[in-house]
Formats: sequence, structure tokens, C-alpha cells
Amino acid sequence: MATSPQQTLACRITIAIDGPAASGKSTVGGIVADRLGYLYFDTGVMYRAVTWAALERGIPIEDEAAVTRLAETLLIQVEPPTIDDGRQYTVLADGVDVTWKIREPEVNHYVSPVSAYRGVRRALTEQQRRIGAPGGVVMVGRDIGTVVLPQAEVKIYLDASVEERARRRYIEMIQRGQTADMAAVLADLRRRDQIDSSRDAAPLCAAEDAVIIDSTDLSIEQVVERVLALAARALRRCCESSP
Repeated sequence: MATSPQQTLACRITIAIDGPAASGKSTVGGIVADRLGYLYFDTGVMYRAVTWAALERGIPIEDEAAVTRLAETLLIQVEPPTIDDGRQYTVLADGVDVTWKIREPEVNHYVSPVSAYRGVRRALTEQQRRIGAPGGVVMVGRDIGTVVLPQAEVKIYLDASVEERARRRYIEMIQRGQTADMAAVLADLRRRDQIDSSRDAAPLCAAEDAVIIDSTDLSIEQVVERVLALAARALRRCCESSP
């Protein structure tokens, strides 16, 4: 990064990273945030926490009104890692540590329908905007650059072929000790892509001014370097415009 640490502290920008499931948003966002000394926030954990809570409490996923009420009342906290088990953060839902529970296959299956509900998105978007307002944050999700933080100084749309994304998700599940079937993982990702891109409320798409990065044939480090280069340019512009 050409920008000095002093400049980085004085001019804190907002970086929005959007993209489909398993495109590498969380990994890239976490590394970029760490190198810049920024807050890393994956908005997807909020939708996953609501989904997990609905399943845990026996609330029918198809009952939009009930799931929306849950989203409006569920206390979701995202904190620095509290356990050294590979997690990037700790997620609490009404005080319960659900960090790994929200990554279980059943949650993967239902999170897209839950995140399509207008009331759920409205309730969680307001929380996300408050977190991003001060700057100095790398926020990842499905609609950050288009809806949550449309004024973000850096907007990235991170993509990859569905086959590559399925391969990454399959490996991730196996490494966590979960039972996984490659064909099932691929089918689930295709289903989620369809739901996410066709929903009425904040459909998955790249912001008009987003930089699209296809990570299919790129390493994590290559993607990170591209994002950091964009951040460096945005920081220079920020510092130059500061009094």
C-alpha cells in the first residue's frame, strides 16, 4: 500500500464486497480488513442467525410474518473471536454462540428464502448501516454496494464459476468435519443463486460502479492485492480532499 499508516488512520473509507455464495467474500474481506486495521463485518451472519433461530424455535420458514417478527426482536451480536477454533468472529443470537451452527447445511438451505423477506431485510439493513456509517469497515454481503452502503468509496463484486464455488464450499464442509456430497452442494448453490438474483427485495447484482473480480482462476492473495490496490487509490483521493 502506498498510503502511509498515518494517512490510513486519518482517512477511513468504507469497502463493500458483494457476490454470490462461496465466492470468497468472507475470506478476502477478513484479510483486507486485517491489513487495513478495519472492522470486518459479514452481513450474511445476521440472516443466518435469523434462519438458525427460526429453525431452532420451530418457526416455519415459509411464514414470512413470523420470521420477520423474529428478525425484529432477535439480539444478534458480532464480536471478535472468543475461541481459537478458526473462526473470524463470534456470532451470538440472544446470547447463544451460534458461530458454527449458522454454517450447518440446513441453515445453508434456508437462508436465501429468509433473506428474501422484505421485513427481515429492512430490520437488518438498518443495523448494518449504523455499523458502516463511521467508515473504517470492510462489509461483505449480497447488497452492500447497492442498498446498504451505496456511498461506499470502494465497491467490489466478487464472482467465480458455480462449479468452482461448489468445490470451495465442499472442501470447507469436509474440513469442518461435516458430511458433504459434491453434487448436492452444486445443486444447492445453483438454487441459492436463482433465489438471490430473482428476489424482489434487493436482488443480488453488481452495483453500476462496482469493480467486478472473477476469482475462478485467482488465488486468495491475488484477489486481496487487487482489492488493496483499489483501496489505496480511494484512500489517496480521500486524503487529498481532506482539509
